[in-house]
Amino acid sequence: MYSTIVIGAGQAGLSAAYHLAKRGVDILVLDANPGPGGAWQNRWDSLTLGATHHIHPLPDFPLENQDSTRPASAVVKEYYGEYERRFNLPVRHSATVTSVTRLENHFEVHADQLYTARTVINATGTWSNPFWPVYPGQFDGPQVHTNGFISPSQFSGRVLVVGAGASATQFIVQLREAGVDTLWSTRRAPDWREFAGAEWGLDVERQVNERTRAGLPPKSVVGTTGLLLNEKMRAGITSGALVSRGKIARLESDAVVFDDGTREKIDAILWATGFRHAHRHLRNLKLHTEAGGIVMEEDGVSASAMPGIFFVGYGASASTLGATRAGRKAALAAAKYLGDAT
Repeated sequence: MYSTIVIGAGQAGLSAAYHLAKRGVDILVLDANPGPGGAWQNRWDSLTLGATHHIHPLPDFPLENQDSTRPASAVVKEYYGEYERRFNLPVRHSATVTSVTRLENHFEVHADQLYTARTVINATGTWSNPFWPVYPGQFDGPQVHTNGFISPSQFSGRVLVVGAGASATQFIVQLREAGVDTLWSTRRAPDWREFAGAEWGLDVERQVNERTRAGLPPKSVVGTTGLLLNEKMRAGITSGALVSRGKIARLESDAVVFDDGTREKIDAILWATGFRHAHRHLRNLKLHTEAGGIVMEEDGVSASAMPGIFFVGYGASASTLGATRAGRKAALAAAKYLGDAT
């Protein structure tokens, strides 16, 4: 039996594993991906390191002197792999966790085999659980979600991009630069903001924590932060590329009809509609409220309904900076729980 099993070897999971190992806690990290890199290894090649939101370094291992023109997927894959080796973290890849069960004083974790642990830190993120919205009607052309996007070469003709997040705006810019015509649909008017200072970040974190402590599901990232208004985005707005046509009323075999009644022919749809937390493997624990969230303690990582299970990469810790901090916090909480339980 392990003292702690960490599920997921992304930013949050590796941070938690590092801090636990540093304290001499007997751990195992189970990760569904075939190799290091977390969800980053699945990102499209055209997403370069310089085009990402800042990738926060893992504990005690700076991410320095990187070529900003390289694909972020390649940089992070190498970085996470070296981190696992440098700190001798016991990560088992290609080990998809299918269920977790709580027994009297420990957890059973079902993956490529049965594992047992006194505590569990869940760090599965969202990438494996894309959200596909449903609208009246049916479109018969190609449809791709964010996690299936490779490059603009997948598309031709006129593409409807759906979603109000940063990925949608980045896709539109890339497609337009590649000569692909686009239309943009959002349910609400885009929330453009000019970000400033640490106070803004702390306010975002406070808003997210209020929801998770109340058992409400976290909002999407853009629902809390808004969209970064930089020079490239300003140019897109001026050109009309980043002006939303509004909500979809219905889909047709070769067209979209918007709420204002206008109909536009399209050749493909790119659904940049976000993700939901990948918690299906935890359904036996019955942690979710009727509202769909998990009630968290004041520390933001401990599940109120079940001592011994902790969450990182959930709520305020979904960002890379938040994930690194939450990894340490969860490790400390798990170590304290293990000490108190002995």
